[in-house]
Amino acid sequence: MNRRIVVGITGASGAAYARRLVQCLVASDVEVHLVCSPLGRRLLNDELGINEPSAESLVGHETERLMIYDHRDVGCRLASGSFLTDGMIICPASTNTMAAIAAGLGDNLIARAAAVTLKERRRLIVVPREMPWTAIDLRNALRVSEAGGIICPASPGFYMGPEKVDDLVDFVVGKLLDLVGVEHQLDVRWDEPRA
Repeated sequence: MNRRIVVGITGASGAAYARRLVQCLVASDVEVHLVCSPLGRRLLNDELGINEPSAESLVGHETERLMIYDHRDVGCRLASGSFLTDGMIICPASTNTMAAIAAGLGDNLIARAAAVTLKERRRLIVVPREMPWTAIDLRNALRVSEAGGIICPASPGFYMGPEKVDDLVDFVVGKLLDLVGVEHQLDVRWDEPRA
């Protein structure tokens, strides 16, 4: 079976992270199952000029490795633990989405797929980008972490000597790929000679 990763895109800023993540997963021959919330779709439009998420608009070419689902379809295969995946990444994740996951809500496909990922003890990575956080946000992040999720804020490091925004995006995406065990060639790891 090919590797399968569910990707959720919600309304926090950071569409560049989402697009690069999908590109890298597809390039690594991963089967990507993508769900965009309504505000995630707006985010793609506002920040990247993408009117409708598609293989062409996100990856640059048609591919069978990218499947896109309706955010409202809580009855589709992503909502079932019997559909085997290698994990889920929500990038970017709004604090609203993190709250829904922390509360165990499943009223949309992103929250439902996250709940399934946790109950099946698969890797769930939540990538919040919003700041600052309230005490409520911190408690929600802790609840998700205690349930088995990984909170991986979109906080790029600068020790790699980034020269452009794409370098910062790759830093975060490389970390996400590492967390789900997907090999990549992004230059994001600490190197002693560089130090």
